[in-house]
This record gives sequence, C-alpha cells and structure tokens, in this order.
Amino acid sequence: MATPDINHRKGLLITGIGGLTLTVDVPLIRLADGDHWSILLLRSSTTLVATLAIWLAWRALRPQAPQLVPGRSGLLVAVLYGLSSVTFITGVFYTSTANLVFILAFNTMFAALLSWLFLGERPALSTLLAMFCMAGGVFIIVGDSIGSGHLFGDLMALTTALLIASAITVSRASGKDMGFTALIAVVVPLIIAVVMVRQTGFRAEAPWWIIFNGAVIMPVAFFCLANGPKYLSGPEVAMFYLLETVLAPIWVWVIFAEAPTRNSLIGGTILIGALVAHSLWQLTYGRRRVTSAVHQV
Repeated sequence: MATPDINHRKGLLITGIGGLTLTVDVPLIRLADGDHWSILLLRSSTTLVATLAIWLAWRALRPQAPQLVPGRSGLLVAVLYGLSSVTFITGVFYTSTANLVFILAFNTMFAALLSWLFLGERPALSTLLAMFCMAGGVFIIVGDSIGSGHLFGDLMALTTALLIASAITVSRASGKDMGFTALIAVVVPLIIAVVMVRQTGFRAEAPWWIIFNGAVIMPVAFFCLANGPKYLSGPEVAMFYLLETVLAPIWVWVIFAEAPTRNSLIGGTILIGALVAHSLWQLTYGRRRVTSAVHQV
C-alpha cells in the first residue's frame, strides 16, 4: 500500500504536468483565429473524440477502466467543468489574456472557501490573509476594466474560477476518480456551441491549432488536474493553475505582443505574490509538523 508521502508526491507530479500543459491553451485558442462559438465547437468536439478513443483503448487493455461519469457526484462535476469551458472561452474573447489568467488564479481561494463551507476544512489564518490580499488584487484588475470593455470578460473569468473550484471540491468530497469526467464534460459546451454556430455560422481561420488543443492539450491537462484531488487537498490542486497565470501571458506577449495594462500587472502581482507567500508558508509549516510528529514517536 502506498504511503501518504508517496501519494502526495504522485499527486504533485500528476497535477504539475496538468498545470504546465494547460499554459498553452490560451495561445492555441488565439492562434486559431475564429469566433468564440466556433472555437468552442471545435475544441469541445475534438476533446470528446480524443477522450472516448483513449477510454475505449484503456477499457480494451484493462477492464477496470475508470468510469466516465461516476455516479451523481460525477454528473455534478461534469456539469461544473462543462460550464467552466463555456465561461472560459467567452472570457478569452472578451478580456485580455493577462486579466483572464490572473483572475483565474483566484480559484485557489475559492477552493479553500468551499472546502471550509462544505468539507469542514477550516483554513488557517495565513490562508484567510492570502484570500484577503487576492481579493484586493482581483478588485484592482476588475476595477481597471470598468469602462474599458473588458468588464464582462473579467466577470466570466471570475465565474470560471468559481466553477473550477466547485468541481475540485466535489471531486475531493467524493473521493472518486474524476479524470475522464472532466473531459467528458465537454458535451455540455459542445451542445451549446452547436446551437449557437447554427445561428452565427462557423469561422476559424487556422483550425488545426484548436484541433491540436482539443485532441492533445485538453485531454492531458484536465485528466491530470481532475485526478489531483485523489492525492492533494482542493487548495493544493487549485494552486497548479497558477502555472497558467504566470506562463500564459508570457506566451501571448511573445506571440501576439499583447502587453498587460499597469493595473492588471499590479493586481496580478498581488495575486501571485499572495499565492507564492502562502505556498511557501504551508510548505514550511508542513515540514515542521512532520518533524514534530517524528520526534514525538
């Protein structure tokens, strides 16, 4: 039987791979150069096809393949992830990449808050302080968008953060394998996108980028991130989304020369600084607890 320490390291590795892979999602969406319903349609359909192909191959090799949707909790997780895809893609087209990923980083604190409310995992004082600082950072970013045309996109990003944190919390509470659930969830945005594209028409100037995104990037990223709650706490899993917060604006700046505004940088710096400080404190505190427990034994 694996020890808690081995499981924790396994969780860090799996979730780290997922978080790192996710950093190229926004640049690939932007490179496809299409309207957001067409992008959502193409991204969701290719992800669904890739997911079913992987799951069928897994089941052929090993009869005990994970369920696509494990029970009612799995259905709820699928709906939450599915809706987050819709709000995320909408956010990509209605606000800057920097604003989007900076605000998405707040899902860490949403996860901590939801774990407190529904799982009884009371956050430490340091977590509450980090939440307060991060809320201030989000306020600066959103406040800067009032009157600039980015407010709606910022609100979509904030909604995405809440939906992802909710999915992580439900996954952790159930203790079930939700790796494929997060992927099969694309059925929700796919249905919505089909309805909308029938009205607006399909447009994607470079569809191969989004096909690669849906067929490779999304399955790897979301399978890894959705499996994280089996080994890590909700806030720990959410923190790996920070990789996208840091790296996605860099990729977009390099490719599209899109520079964030001054207030966006200020708010983003507060968000990232609060998360990094909180992570370092938790790491130090965790090591002290382990050392204390060893000495007591």
